[in-house]
Amino acid sequence: MSTTSNPVSPLIQPLGEMPPDSVVFGSTEAMRALRDRLSKIAGANVPVLIHGESGTGKDIIARMIHASSPWKTGPWVKVNCPAIPGTLLESELFGYEKGAFTGAYGTKPGRVEMAHRGTLFLDEISELDMALQSKLLQLLQDGQFCRIGAQEDKKVEVRVVCATNRKLEEEIANGSFRSDLFYRINVVNLHMPSLRERAADIPQLVSYFLEYHNRKFNSRAVHPSADLMNALKKYHWPGNVRELENLMKRYVILGTEESISGDLRPHEQDFFSADISVDGPISLKKITRQAVRELEGKIILKVLQHHHWNRKQAARALNISYRALLYKIRDAGLPSNRAPRRPQPGETVSHTIAAD
Repeated sequence: MSTTSNPVSPLIQPLGEMPPDSVVFGSTEAMRALRDRLSKIAGANVPVLIHGESGTGKDIIARMIHASSPWKTGPWVKVNCPAIPGTLLESELFGYEKGAFTGAYGTKPGRVEMAHRGTLFLDEISELDMALQSKLLQLLQDGQFCRIGAQEDKKVEVRVVCATNRKLEEEIANGSFRSDLFYRINVVNLHMPSLRERAADIPQLVSYFLEYHNRKFNSRAVHPSADLMNALKKYHWPGNVRELENLMKRYVILGTEESISGDLRPHEQDFFSADISVDGPISLKKITRQAVRELEGKIILKVLQHHHWNRKQAARALNISYRALLYKIRDAGLPSNRAPRRPQPGETVSHTIAAD
């Protein structure tokens, strides 16, 4: 076994700058419920499982749990399970004794030991193999673990917070995750809503990311136009808040709306992808109206592309008025004009884009 240094450093990480609570939780009902649940469990020394899609902000919620807990003065130790090779993960988590294996020339404490009287955050815990799951189960059961090559167990006091973007119940059914470990880490669970479920928070998130990255890159990017904001709110956001931040970072650096508007055009898989909760009342009229609007947007986009973004020709082809087409373009979140095309060598450059 190699003693290659850990690829994720430093081991004990500072919490760093976190967005204000008002930005993290926004104003939607789902996020308010999350905030209430977090405030109730932060002070209790029980394991917490945070689950949700990638990019929803599970890391920030884990840090907020630590910062709101009685152990906030203790270490915050994060382990990104997929980022550490499987052959190294056991020694990184639990440490090893001198001579435990070839190349172990000294004693090394693991992440668990470093998190003593603090918080151990295991990101993407579903990536742990079964042997490590067994050792983690022992830690959660009695607060004890054993370094590789050691003869005696060590005892620690540590708050364990886990996160996953997978459904662990399915992993259990597939035989890749221990059911007894699941019940140990799932004492309290927090669900991170997708950005699609909290679209009303997008304007506030945009303002925060714009201000933050303007300051970071010493830029002066202006607030997005109403058309772009409308497109941002209607986009499906498969990458969630992380994708939104990366998009705003690019906007700040490049300084033009055209640099990001192309990414907001509907993709095939985005249509008829509304999240439908069966836990409460379902508005058939609302869902049907949304599906019709999405289908209209798909048709309009194809017709606009066919007519090289000439909106008057597209309106005639669709047998609707020009004014109605402009309304439907805005309603579908489509860009009002196509992005300018790069001229080919020797080609005359026209300054008119999508002339009507």
